[in-house]
Parts: sequence; C-alpha cells; structure tokens
Amino acid sequence: MDLEKQPQQPAAPATPPAARVPSAEFAPADSLRASDADRDRTADILREALAEGRLTADEHAERVDLVYRAKTVGELQPLVRDLPAAGGPAGARPASGPYAYGPEIPDGPTDNLVAVFSSAVRKGRWRVGARTNAFSLFGSVEIDLTEALFGQRLTVINATSIFGSVEIRVPQNVTLRGTGSGVLGSFEIRAAESDDPEAPVVVVNGYAVLGSVEAKPKKGKFVADLQRRLRKHLGY
Repeated sequence: MDLEKQPQQPAAPATPPAARVPSAEFAPADSLRASDADRDRTADILREALAEGRLTADEHAERVDLVYRAKTVGELQPLVRDLPAAGGPAGARPASGPYAYGPEIPDGPTDNLVAVFSSAVRKGRWRVGARTNAFSLFGSVEIDLTEALFGQRLTVINATSIFGSVEIRVPQNVTLRGTGSGVLGSFEIRAAESDDPEAPVVVVNGYAVLGSVEAKPKKGKFVADLQRRLRKHLGY
C-alpha cells in the first residue's frame, strides 16, 4: 500500500554565520587614536598649569608641541600625568577673586604689532587677546596693559627685538612671568606674583638681538605719589 504522501516541509533557513566582531582581545585604550577634542582637552590642562605656575613657559611650549603631534591617547596621557585635571581641585581652590573673564575663544585671532624702522603702540582701554606677537626691527613697540580688558586668565606675548625695543607694562595686580634671552642685547622680565590666585597671568617669551625687551609692572598712582613724598621728605 502506498504511503500517504506528506506535504514537503520547507527547508529551514540556514542560520546566518555570526557577524564577525573584533577579537575579544581589544587593543588597550592607550592605543586609541586621539581626536582633536582629546588634544584640546590636554592643551587646556597644560594652559591652566602654566597659569598656576606648575609649568615654566619652556615646559609648556614643549608639551603643547607634543600634544599636537600625538597620534594616540597613550601619547597624550604622560604629558599631563603630573598635573591636576583642568578645572579640577588640586587641593582646596581659594575662593574666586573679583575677576570675571569672558568666554575664551579657542585658537582665536593673534594680535600682531610690527615696527620696522617705525613705532607701534597699543595702549588705553582695549581687549587683550590670548596671544600677541610683537616684532621690532630698528623700531620700537610699546604694549601697555594697565587699562586693558582681559578676556581670559592667561595672556601670552611673544616679543622679538632686533636692533630695536619692545616695552611691555602690566598692572601691579597682575602676575607677570616669562623667559627669553638676549644676544648682545637685553631681555628683562621683572617677574611679579599677584596675591589673588585668580588674577590675570601675563607670560612674555622671546629674544633680543642687539636690542631690548623689557616687561615690568607699572606702579599705580597711589604708590608713585607715596614714593614721591618719601623722596621729598628725605631730600632727594
């Protein structure tokens, strides 16, 4: 007797092979490619460390150069391993002073003051950028920050003088630092530390060749008047 024919069952679809995934042995996080945001965050930490005096201007410049050459996260980490995170507590942070800074523009425009057989002056009530380049060749550059508005805490001035002069004046309540060299010339930074840890910081870097670069605090009217009276009282 013929067996009753059963309807043919459709063949079960083949189970698709498991999607290929990277090996469970993932590369360590240090070998991840660094993004622009990673580099900017690292640069922010270095900038804060310079403003707080944790790094010298030379150390800051060297590390920033390595930041923007870094290809992986692992190359960035050693550059800030000995520094507190930006904005993080490195211990108790003193109460904020009376300074209020505007929004800082990353990679904002650089101010350039150039004097070639001439003079260039920046003074009065003006907004100071984060970076200023001053170049003097057989000329003179004067930068007076005593009435300026600081839109950021750290201001860097790169000063170069060749057979000329660059003079920089800052208010007494501002921290002034810098490094440079003179080749048959004079490079003088009269460093000053503000009592307020939140005060603006001005860093002057550069060199002078057969010329001069000078940066110093400018005494306020009250202090100048007091010194005048003292000299008059002493008879000189």
